[in-house]
Order: sequence, then C-alpha cells, then structure tokens
Amino acid sequence: MLGPTVATLLLNCPEPDEVVRRNGGMGSQLPEFEDPPVVEVALSAQFEPLSSLGSPQMGLIWQHFRNRFPNTEEHAPLDPAIEEFGVARERPQTVHFEIMGRPPTPRCWFVNPEGTQLIQVQRDRFIHNWRKVKGSEHYPRYEHIRNAFASELVDFEGLLAKEHLGELVPNQCEVRYVNHILAGKGWDRLGQMGDVLSVCGAACSDDFLPEPEEGRFAASYVIHRTGDSPLGRLRVQCQPAYRKSDRKPMFVLTLTARGRPIGEGREGVMTFLDLGREWVVRGFASVTSPAMHIVWGRRDRGTKE
Repeated sequence: MLGPTVATLLLNCPEPDEVVRRNGGMGSQLPEFEDPPVVEVALSAQFEPLSSLGSPQMGLIWQHFRNRFPNTEEHAPLDPAIEEFGVARERPQTVHFEIMGRPPTPRCWFVNPEGTQLIQVQRDRFIHNWRKVKGSEHYPRYEHIRNAFASELVDFEGLLAKEHLGELVPNQCEVRYVNHILAGKGWDRLGQMGDVLSVCGAACSDDFLPEPEEGRFAASYVIHRTGDSPLGRLRVQCQPAYRKSDRKPMFVLTLTARGRPIGEGREGVMTFLDLGREWVVRGFASVTSPAMHIVWGRRDRGTKE
C-alpha cells in the first residue's frame, strides 16, 4: 500500500512556544561551523509607520545610498509583525494597517552591483540583507553584517531628521537566517528529514508506513533571559525544495528571532539583534543532527559530538 504523498514529521518535536530559558550553564561560546549552509541573513528594525515617507521621499533615500547600492527594485510592503504574549492570538500573527485614500508606498530595494547585499526600506521597516547569488560567495559572518546594518541605520535616521520625515520609534527587531541543506552529504531523499533535524525522528510506532516522500517542520520557542519577561520568539521552519540550477533536492531551514527592542532607540534594537542572533545560532545547532554537524565542520569546544 502506498504511503502519503506528503508527511509532516512531528515525532519527538517540542511543543510550539516551548519556553527555553537561558542561564549560566549555556556558556559564552557560540557553536561554529567551517562550512555552514547559510545562504541569506537579514537584520531588520520595525518601527511606528512614518506617514511622511512616500515614493518621492524614497528617491531621496536612494540618492543617499546609491553609491554603494546603485540598483533598485520595488516590492509590495511587508505586513507589520508583533510578537505578543499573554493574549489570544491568531496565526499567522500580523498586524495590518491602511492609510485611507492613499495607495501604499512600495517597499524599495537598494542593491549592490554584485547583488549580494541590499537595503530594504518601507514606511515601517529598515532591513539589511546579505545573500548568496552564485552560490560560491563567502559568508562574511554576523559581525560584518551587523556593523553594516548599524552604520546604515544611523545614516537612515540622520536622513529622516534632515528631511523632516519623522523619528524612528522601534517596536520590533528581527534576525533571520536562511539555510539550504543540499542532498548528497548526510542524506539523499526528502523523506530523510530525521537525518537532518534532530527534533524530527522518522520512526513510526509500527512498520505499516514506508519512509515518507517528504516532510515539513515548524515550531516556535519563547525567548527569555533569566528574570525577564518574554522578549520575543524564535521561529524554526523547514521545508522541502529543489535547487533551481539542477533540481537537486534540498531542505530550506529558516530560523527567525523576532521581538521587542531591549532598551531605547537604536541601542535597544542592536541589543535584541545580538540576543536574537545567539538564539538563531544555538537554535540551529540544537535542531540539526550531530551527523550534519560533522558535514558542516562544527569546531567549537565543549560539544557533545
């Protein structure tokens, strides 16, 4: 008898919104990998909408950044996203707003010549992305991306003040890592998600079902610091896909840490981004298997592998 065409692998998976507490026992050194599968990193600050920021003003912003980001694209604006706690919430959790009688200002991309870095700007969002385009680009590591984002955010705030476009009032911050885990090293078939993710065992209670054709995984974890109320969430998603260039199977593993700034203004944003990055990196190491850590060259000390 044929098995299901799609199986959602949730065996041995933690409950959504499971509280994971940080404490002194975790240590200060983050997991490190010589060849991580990361293909994109995005750092984002969300703020109260700037009503004065329309399409003409977007041109002013591009003029400021165009020496480094000469290429442009227009996209639909992202919905605001707020992580809330202690209240009933619907999924997906988004907050919609609309300015009556006025078409939405597009989300503008300012892209460097290589296409590997870009800035995204919309009325309530400022984002810096690093991404692989050809697939052979060297991952510059978080510190480099963080420094670029911090410098650009300073420039953006200064430009808003100069042009009297409003003041940034951050309400959420986000760190997102996208990983492409290609078949051929450690696994071969999309039904082998349990070989890639430690939180998804593929074993059934009996031998009736064959190996799944493919699988998906999603969970969220509440971000805490000892003694603090919830600060945000780490959301983990894994989906099957095929690489466009050669149709090679892969898993797309996305980890997103989102929450409120820890403090006021730009400093509060950067403090959460650093914490969010820690949760993304530690979360990546936690949800992926020791066998895949060997493939990626895990080299930090004190690990269980």
